[in-house]
Amino acid sequence: MTQAIRFHAIGGPEVLRLEEIALGAPGPREVLMRNAAIAVNFRDILVRRGGHRVPALPSGLGLESAGTIAAVGAEVEGLAVGDRVACVAGPDGAYATHRIVPAARVVRLPAAIDARTAAAMMIRGMTARYLLHETYAVKPGDTILVHAAAGGVGLIMCQWAKHLGATVIGTVGSAAKAEIARHHGCDHPIVLGLEDFVARVRALTGGAGVPAVYDSIGAATFEGSLQCLARRGVLASFGEASGEPPPIAPGRLGALGSVYVTHPSLGDYTATRAALEATAGDLFDMVAQGKIAIEISAEYPLAEAARAHADMEARRTTGSIVLIPPQ
Repeated sequence: MTQAIRFHAIGGPEVLRLEEIALGAPGPREVLMRNAAIAVNFRDILVRRGGHRVPALPSGLGLESAGTIAAVGAEVEGLAVGDRVACVAGPDGAYATHRIVPAARVVRLPAAIDARTAAAMMIRGMTARYLLHETYAVKPGDTILVHAAAGGVGLIMCQWAKHLGATVIGTVGSAAKAEIARHHGCDHPIVLGLEDFVARVRALTGGAGVPAVYDSIGAATFEGSLQCLARRGVLASFGEASGEPPPIAPGRLGALGSVYVTHPSLGDYTATRAALEATAGDLFDMVAQGKIAIEISAEYPLAEAARAHADMEARRTTGSIVLIPPQ
């Protein structure tokens, strides 16, 4: 048995329920994890609202957790009971005391990384890594724009981009969040609603625009993000917190300066075991060496997942938030 957060209908935070369900034993190439900490991502809110497809109801929730291996299925190599691990894997079900996951998506945690930090950083940190190193490879001297710079991904990106030698412009939702972003490496925080971020980006770049915009907000910022790009710049639209961006005609990308628009996903950048280990390894090294600090703004008991969702939706959180299951 496991205690798990599930929902039986699409809706608001109130649809989330803590239930006991039978779990069974791990099958071939699977492991049973006992969770010590569970990440809450905005993607989970979109799933609960119906913005992402749910195969069937009732459904579990969450992809990302950290803890220890409680049991190992057949044909699993390199992992053992008691190993401290983190996992990013579907189907939804991470909001639970225990979960069965594919061994191929499990990585061992270094001694320097505790479970709470691991749960708070895996999706966010690995996303930051592929965005900055692969979607557009940031170079020393680049100026980039990061939306939601005080969010979980944003705070990591600001710090990582500074270590790559970039100047970081970031949008935030309030003056308080501007200070948080600035403390984590954002050179020029812009408060949305108080400033025109397109005009500010153009002014800061001498009218040239930026080679890369990283946009997790979606509909509300998409058009402005396009307007911020330099010739042949890259818009990485990797989230839809404000809704799906509108369609854009390919010919308009040429008119804007032969710019590129992509919708990258972590799954495609960690599709092989080697890519997953390399991405996670780079993240572990950056955190263990103190080059990136993982900001956990709040922890909630597993049973209070609905409150965690409500706080995130109301923008009362910064950085990462985690759920802590009973031990």
